[in-house]
Amino acid sequence: MPKRPVYFDHAATTAVRPEVLEAMLPFLGPEAFGNPSSAHRFGRAARAGIETAKRAIAESLGAEPNQVIFTSGGTEADNLAVVGAALAARDRGDPFRVAVSAVEHKAVLGAAHFVAHLGGEEILLPVNASGVVETAALEEALVRGVGVGVVSVMWVNNEVGTLQPVAQLAARCRDAGVTFHSDAVQAFGKIPVSLRDSRVSLLSISGHKIGAPKGIGALLVRDRHAVEAIIHGGGQQFGIRPGTENVPGIVGLGRAAELAAAEQAELGRRLAALRDELERRLLAVVPDAVVNAWQAERAPHVSNVSIPGTDSEAMLMHLDLAGVACSSGSACSTGAVEPSHVLTAMGVPRELGVAALRFSLGRDNTAADVDALIGALPKIVEKVRALSAVLHR
Repeated sequence: MPKRPVYFDHAATTAVRPEVLEAMLPFLGPEAFGNPSSAHRFGRAARAGIETAKRAIAESLGAEPNQVIFTSGGTEADNLAVVGAALAARDRGDPFRVAVSAVEHKAVLGAAHFVAHLGGEEILLPVNASGVVETAALEEALVRGVGVGVVSVMWVNNEVGTLQPVAQLAARCRDAGVTFHSDAVQAFGKIPVSLRDSRVSLLSISGHKIGAPKGIGALLVRDRHAVEAIIHGGGQQFGIRPGTENVPGIVGLGRAAELAAAEQAELGRRLAALRDELERRLLAVVPDAVVNAWQAERAPHVSNVSIPGTDSEAMLMHLDLAGVACSSGSACSTGAVEPSHVLTAMGVPRELGVAALRFSLGRDNTAADVDALIGALPKIVEKVRALSAVLHR
């Protein structure tokens, strides 16, 4: 077993950073615990924390503070974007129709399904073998049935790391007068992300992917008329996302965003080199392994590898016993061993799809972690292949 547990599952979640916890603590105690909608000093202290966080997030993502809408996380931000924008499109007489890529996070896919449940229509945009959206399919969607009201394509895929041509897609949608949303949960902090420098209408981020706590995220809204509320109640956050704000979480997200933006360039370079080394050495000890989406431009922190003759659940169990934590894909999808919808959409054969592992790197990973993985992997592969051969006789 490695000297310390090795964590290669940062795309699923990250630990709260000490700097983030330190920033949050005053808002969990007697100094600033008030309701931010209250006019007294306790409420004003809480409100000040929110406003500081808004400015930090806006600066980190090339936005304006009044464009930052806080949510309970990436899933709510995606739902608010897709469902809320579809409702807004319907209300102004545009098509009640959404187009999303076939490799989106299930938060976006589920939101698109809900639009269909409400009487709208969902269109799945196919991807190529690298997981990149087919631009011809978007062109067809923009005119099919007299167009769409919303398009959603993630900036970085959470399972294989593929970068989408977001700037190109967003510009095309803007020219067509269509709201464009991008789930940037896996992009922010790993690659440059800017609302100002892109033509994206709506942008989702999540705190627990960048060292903030779970349960906090944000949707950046370029134009408030582009989205309708899907939660109803008070007038907080311009009525787009009412309810008493999660002040400690918001403060934590603000501090985490500052750190993520400041460290992005250096971290991206380091993680890309570490990921490339991991893949090179893994292929050296398991020569028939396949790196999924290797042809595509990828974010620096994600590597998805299929190991023929194994299944991912058995591999995960044995790696965990050896002190190495990774994933078989999205952490939001567990249960029976089936290929992920992402690999299926990319045309990966089923036998490789069920044998896929996702190694996702973070700021604390080092070359020693790669050493530990490579040291443990050959015997585990041999064991799982032998068990699989017995089971399939």
